[in-house]
Amino acid sequence: MKQFACGDVVPGCRKTFSASSEDEILGAVGAHAQDDHGLAEVPPELVEQVRGRILTLA
Repeated sequence: MKQFACGDVVPGCRKTFSASSEDEILGAVGAHAQDDHGLAEVPPELVEQVRGRILTLA
């Protein structure tokens, strides 16, 4: 299981994500970035920040 907290990249955001794969997390985070943070597209450097903060749970 993978987990990501948006607040780890965007201070003050409380949204969290859990999924079985990194790709699922990235898809959900991309939609969240557009819907809740107003990003028309997610820059590659932001994707790398998210990738670096995704946790693998035991």
